[in-house]
Amino acid sequence: MTTTAPRLDPTPDVTRRGRPASVRVTWLLVVLVMLTGVAVASVAFGVRSVGWSDLLVGVAGGDEDIAQAAVAKRVPRTVLAMIVGAALGLAGAVMQGVTRNPLADPGILGVTTGASLFVVTGIAFFGLASPAAFIWVAIVGAGVSAVFVYAVGSLGRGGATPLKLALAGAASSAAFSSLISAILLPRIDVLDSFRFWQIGGVGGATFAKIEQVLPFLAVGALICVATARGLNSLALGDDVASGLGERVATTRLLAAAGAILLCGAATAVAGPIAFVGLAVPHLCRLLVGVDHRWLLPFSAVVGAVLLTAADIVGRLVANPGEVDVGIMTALLGAPIFILIVRRQKVRAL
Repeated sequence: MTTTAPRLDPTPDVTRRGRPASVRVTWLLVVLVMLTGVAVASVAFGVRSVGWSDLLVGVAGGDEDIAQAAVAKRVPRTVLAMIVGAALGLAGAVMQGVTRNPLADPGILGVTTGASLFVVTGIAFFGLASPAAFIWVAIVGAGVSAVFVYAVGSLGRGGATPLKLALAGAASSAAFSSLISAILLPRIDVLDSFRFWQIGGVGGATFAKIEQVLPFLAVGALICVATARGLNSLALGDDVASGLGERVATTRLLAAAGAILLCGAATAVAGPIAFVGLAVPHLCRLLVGVDHRWLLPFSAVVGAVLLTAADIVGRLVANPGEVDVGIMTALLGAPIFILIVRRQKVRAL
């Protein structure tokens, strides 16, 4: 008599507890329609509302009158809001998967603040002025801050637990913010130039800026999406993931690198925008479940919708002025997150 060893199913059970395919496809169509709607609204509404004829001519590049010129100016702003929102939503979902921490977020973990610190330091002390240099410096700052937070959170018994990482990230973010203030306050020239950038916004967007940052965001997004199956395994715990044949350290390192690349590039072009990476993944889990193969692309699309909608609201509530999108995401994101926590038990998030 011969016996065969039981074969381990390489597909983690976590991927089977998701929503049916029909539900996911339905939600995909819904969020894509929403993204199209907010994109059109972002181009059409502002200090001056425009009609359909001017909208079409302005999108095509025409600027014969004020309305068409306004549309032409809003198009790159809309595109930037969409790609930055997608990057932050995707990065937040990956960070929550890597750390298995429902409170993980580029802002809470200090990644965006660390990127801001490096950018401000480069401007104040090294004379950085090139947008391309901002991107590289921001990515390095995001990486250094992520490593620092993880190292601090790993101290003591139990290693890098979710609670210790959240506390280390909050403390590091506060320290980095204090250092940024200490650098900027004596430097009035730097403070005047970048005080609005610190809040976070997509105003002044140009296609030249988008072309510079887009390759970094594309590479980061591809790395994150490629680790989706590995993140499903990590959700079961490191020991189980190793038993399923997953290279835990490699998966975690690659996913974190992709998220850091997204955060650094997004921060360089739009400033430190908070709350998108925290609220969006939780909302997407309610829609499509916990399978990262669906969760990551959904988080990108919903993040684009949220940030673009926040930019529209910021332009309308203070007309003829505007409220920076970094402020609006906090105002819009906090109630959404509180609602999600009340409707869904924290352990299920």
